[in-house]
Amino acid sequence: MKRLDGKVALITGAARGIGLAFAERYAREGARVALADVDFERATEAADKINKEIGDCAVAVRMDVTDQVSIDAGVADTVKAFGQIDILINNAAIFSAAPIVEIKRADFDRVFDINVAGALFTIQAVAKHMIERGIKGRIINMASQAGRRGESLVAVYCASKAAIISLTQSAGQNLIAHGINVNAIAPGVVDGEHWDGVDAFFAKYEGKAPGQKKKEVGEAVPFGRMGTAEDLTGMAVFLASDDAAYVVAQTYNVDGGNWMS
Repeated sequence: MKRLDGKVALITGAARGIGLAFAERYAREGARVALADVDFERATEAADKINKEIGDCAVAVRMDVTDQVSIDAGVADTVKAFGQIDILINNAAIFSAAPIVEIKRADFDRVFDINVAGALFTIQAVAKHMIERGIKGRIINMASQAGRRGESLVAVYCASKAAIISLTQSAGQNLIAHGINVNAIAPGVVDGEHWDGVDAFFAKYEGKAPGQKKKEVGEAVPFGRMGTAEDLTGMAVFLASDDAAYVVAQTYNVDGGNWMS
């Protein structure tokens, strides 16, 4: 029996990268998956690919996590397609970097609006659905090793991911009273197209050649390489499964040994 047979998962930021890897792995584990993303066209292409390769188990959902009307509509669209939601992965996020004296308020507001408020109010919308239906659900937030420590050029992003760790603890303690487990995953450095943008930030502020920062951080990982999106999927399956029924309000590092806590 597949570990997520009969479950329905809503995954934000699922049109590409880590979110898409979660959707593909969940589908292979028997779940039906709603790929929520502001880029609806790309989410649709991703869902079509899953349906072709794995079976008729995926839908694309248009969702902007900075807009409550869009969040509520995305939840409603998922329920309309699959009947309910058993699992939520809050994966939608953006990265930002700048020295402290150059941080713009607008950048701060946008990062926190997507990374923190987006997660909180998506949790709220899905938790209301789960409570109304009596669903003993699973909510998984995407934190980061950046939330475990400060970094001199990444203050805003680090703070947003530290907030996710704290939010996971608070929501986990609150929602377990309804049988809803809330936990988080803290990746390290994960290779993918988003790292082109991260690398560009460091090229700008540290005077590094394009690709140099990426090479350096990969070599610094004790495991010997950067992570991949697929490296994170095992933990995502575990936290969504019955094996994690007694796991509450925890954040798990999946980072190749980069951070020990």
